[in-house]
Amino acid sequence: MKFYIRYMIGLRGKIVVKEELRRLGLHYGVIDQGAVEVLEDIDADQYRQLSENLLKSGMQVLDEETSHLIEKIINVVIQMVHYEDELPESGYEEYISRKLDCDYEHLAEVFQEVKSISISQFINGHRVERVKEYLLYDERSLKDIAARLKYSSIASMSHQFKNVTGLTPTAYKKLKEKRRRILMKA
Repeated sequence: MKFYIRYMIGLRGKIVVKEELRRLGLHYGVIDQGAVEVLEDIDADQYRQLSENLLKSGMQVLDEETSHLIEKIINVVIQMVHYEDELPESGYEEYISRKLDCDYEHLAEVFQEVKSISISQFINGHRVERVKEYLLYDERSLKDIAARLKYSSIASMSHQFKNVTGLTPTAYKKLKEKRRRILMKA
């Protein structure tokens, strides 16, 4: 079972959630960025107790509807960035709002509260991952990658890539080639 917790921020938040789950005898898989995956079914009493205990620590277990909304936003972003041939010509806000048939301001507010990052930051992280994929498979030029992922320029893409990875796309590509040569010698 997967659900989301509002205001579960940082290591302290994860520790508190893990302690509460252990106290209730529940086993968990993933606890990250507001998401909790419990490996077994939670009965109503455990769910109520978890909600009450986390509320005392300033966190809120989200209802099923809100948890599904977060999942839908994540899935739309992943679909948009990783599986579409090109990103939408219209703004991301319009695209996401249209796909989910919901006001973007509401989506953005809920997402920010739960994930502690904006939808835009989430998209940018996935855009950088997509750049890495293109570089890894050596499928396209930097100019083509920047155009496909709707960066205003190669410089803009390189700047964002370096902010996220600490490397320029060219340095990342060279590092990949160096690793491959080392593996070929082994």
